[in-house]
Amino acid sequence: MPSDILYQRVMGHGPSVQIRVTSASGESPITAILEVDRRAGTPRAGVGTLPGLAHCEAPNEADALAALEAQARDDRTIAMLMREKGLR
Repeated sequence: MPSDILYQRVMGHGPSVQIRVTSASGESPITAILEVDRRAGTPRAGVGTLPGLAHCEAPNEADALAALEAQARDDRTIAMLMREKGLR
C-alpha cells in the first residue's frame, strides 16, 4: 500500500474503502479522508478523484485512523454515507 493510505479494504460487493492522508508530509495537524473507489478491481480503479465520504484533522496518523476506522469497517455506515452524498 502507498504510504499515504492508512487503511484499505474491499467490500463484499466490490468497492474499495480507504482512509488516505491528504496533508503534506510533516504537516501538522494531519488531514485524512475516508473515500470509496467504486471501480476497484477494474482497469479504471483509482482513476480520477475518489468521492470523499468523511474527513478529519488529527495530531498524528494514528489518531486520524482511530477517528475514521470505525466508519470504514462498517458496510452499513459506508452505504449510508454514500447515500447522503448522492453516490448511491
